[in-house]
Amino acid sequence: MAEPAIDDIDYLVGPATPHFAYQIRARVQALVRDLPEDHPVRRYADEKVALLDRLGHASSKAEEGPVVGDERLGWERLPSSAPAWEPHPPRP
Repeated sequence: MAEPAIDDIDYLVGPATPHFAYQIRARVQALVRDLPEDHPVRRYADEKVALLDRLGHASSKAEEGPVVGDERLGWERLPSSAPAWEPHPPRP
């Protein structure tokens, strides 16, 4: 197998949603497992693994656009609303 590249990491992480974040995180970790810790692709993958971990506690990737305020009509009926940059805290 060829050495993984940043594009390979982006290919896996790009379509990630909260529901599949941990499965994708495992695939990214497996992809770069044999790379040295200081390898640029490994460091990039580690950043994306951290994003996927936050995404696993979120309800939306929501990388673009403003966060919808809780004053929006019907907001109280939404079961969760946490973007990846401010996810819900992990359960104990």
